Amino acid sequence: MTTVSQPVAEGRQIPGESGVWVFFFGDMVIFLIFFVAYLVHRAGAPELFAQSSQELGLAMGVANTLVLLSSSLLVVLGLGAVRREGRSVAVGAFRGAMACGVLFVVLKAFEYTHIASGTTGLDLNAFFSWYFVLTGVHLVHVLIGLGVLGLMVSRARQSGDGAEKRMMVIESGACFWHLVDLLWMLIFPLLYLVA
Repeated sequence: MTTVSQPVAEGRQIPGESGVWVFFFGDMVIFLIFFVAYLVHRAGAPELFAQSSQELGLAMGVANTLVLLSSSLLVVLGLGAVRREGRSVAVGAFRGAMACGVLFVVLKAFEYTHIASGTTGLDLNAFFSWYFVLTGVHLVHVLIGLGVLGLMVSRARQSGDGAEKRMMVIESGACFWHLVDLLWMLIFPLLYLVA
């Protein structure tokens, strides 16, 4: 009597290298501590934080959000193209994500300059101190992410041997960029929307 073997469902794999997830979780814990400390300070001076938040340009915050969401979409499209062996599409998508990242940096520099030269000047209150801490640390992540996206462009161009390792690097980079976007999705409402 012959038995028909059932195909074993292959388990889902965590994208990227498993070691980078330790970094991601550690990074998120640090930001969680920042967010809790910010909220504690905000609870101590709600009027000051609400009034200072109104001095930020909501349009600039929305623009930054749309730019980062667009970059994440391009990373997803690029990752899909790499998986389908569409190297030129992947390279174009990752370069587009880089352009969005550069635009985010330019918009943030403009916003920093506007705040420093505006009515608040450099006499920062607690809100603006937290604003510069949260957005500054996030901006460092964006700058690192631009380097990561550059590495992803380089790896997407390659072909031949080492496809599995190349894919792990690209997936790890994509996860890092999505982490950058996720952090902004938490920073944006805390600073720009919560009054």
